[in-house]
Amino acid sequence: MINSISSLTSFPVAPAGSAGQPQVAARPAPAADFADVLAEVSGNAISTLKSGEAAAIGGIEGKASVQQVVEAIMSAEQTLQTALAIRDKVVSAYQEISRMAV
Repeated sequence: MINSISSLTSFPVAPAGSAGQPQVAARPAPAADFADVLAEVSGNAISTLKSGEAAAIGGIEGKASVQQVVEAIMSAEQTLQTALAIRDKVVSAYQEISRMAV
């Protein structure tokens, strides 16, 4: 999930201009709207959490190594923390909007 988010916010830097200053390349037009991006990110988060759960079950059954289980669980934990942080920001933004005078 982190890779998905970081790829959305980064943009390439063009080579240095004639004045020696780096020039920022123009941002490409967004291909999808916010709802599509949010659906994709949440789908990736769900699949990461499911793979962490599957790795834990595989570890209990003796089909996965301890390292594989720990890596999958840590990835799932990071994904869950990111999802909770996004949720908190959305709730905070909603509360701020609801307090605005009309």
